[in-house]
Amino acid sequence: MARARLDGKEDQQPTVTGRNAPAADPARAAPLTGTNQMRTRRRARPGRARWRLTGAIILAAILFCGGAVTATLIHRTAAGSKQAPGDQSAAAIASAASARTAAARWVARQVDPAAIVACDPQMCSVLQGNGIPAGRLLLVGAGNAAPLGSDVIVSTAAVREEFGSRLTGVYAPVALAAFGSGSAQVTVRVVAPDGAAAYRRSLQADVSARRSAGAQLLRNPNVRVTPAARRELAAGQVDTRLLSVIVGLAAFYRFDVTGFGTPTAGADPAVPLRSADISVVTAAGGHAAATLNAARSFLLAQQSPFLPAAVTTVQLAAGRAALHVEFMAPSPLGLLVALPK
Repeated sequence: MARARLDGKEDQQPTVTGRNAPAADPARAAPLTGTNQMRTRRRARPGRARWRLTGAIILAAILFCGGAVTATLIHRTAAGSKQAPGDQSAAAIASAASARTAAARWVARQVDPAAIVACDPQMCSVLQGNGIPAGRLLLVGAGNAAPLGSDVIVSTAAVREEFGSRLTGVYAPVALAAFGSGSAQVTVRVVAPDGAAAYRRSLQADVSARRSAGAQLLRNPNVRVTPAARRELAAGQVDTRLLSVIVGLAAFYRFDVTGFGTPTAGADPAVPLRSADISVVTAAGGHAAATLNAARSFLLAQQSPFLPAAVTTVQLAAGRAALHVEFMAPSPLGLLVALPK
């Protein structure tokens, strides 16, 4: 509806109401045949004439009020129908912006600082605003046929529209994390340099190798794990780099693995868990802080790709100090070969 129509002035005949309205004309209030006939009826039945006049005024008032209410309802309905698309559009824009920001923050914290990130122009701008240098960004869209050469791609509505089914069917089959929902959803995906089918085969082989290594680790007398961590090791859900440093640590220390973190929202089920909380068991008469620091030094002395991105000291619920060990995404494949169970 046109803007001018919302105030009741355009495309409508003006209606005069209230005190400024002209006085009712009895000759026009009823379908009479003429002025003389009206005067004759007034003289013959003055009481009935007054009643008819009063009734006509009441009827007109009722009709006017009904018309005013109807017009108000139509006005409100029309106004609501006009504002609804704008409100929805504003909400969709805000939702998409929020998802892009959340994805950029996750990439800044969780993706390897050496990884190349493919993104559309708007998403690249948000990534730069969250500390990702321009040298790590690969612009996709007009002029770029594929995200090849990147390690991860941030899938927005623009990227999905650009690549269509090729995005997951050819270039980036596995999701690391997802933010938002619907058309506003932003997903961080691993780019498959040799194609989606080859990457899926490598990923499944890696899961099998992780499962074998996890089964061996569960038999190590120097490593104790919680029931939840035991299930994750047995299922091959733990990152191969994390498994390797835990095995190396077990050659020198006895410790408890209290957890491997939680899967990231929207991640593919085959994506491994990349962190662990490790509480070192101190020998009788030993100093817990010194043992923990020695274990931390051992972890930080590893070479890439087995060097953790972070090793920090945290306090567990029971009050014990533990090391939080974390690796960055995406997890490399093929670091382990399948081992016999």
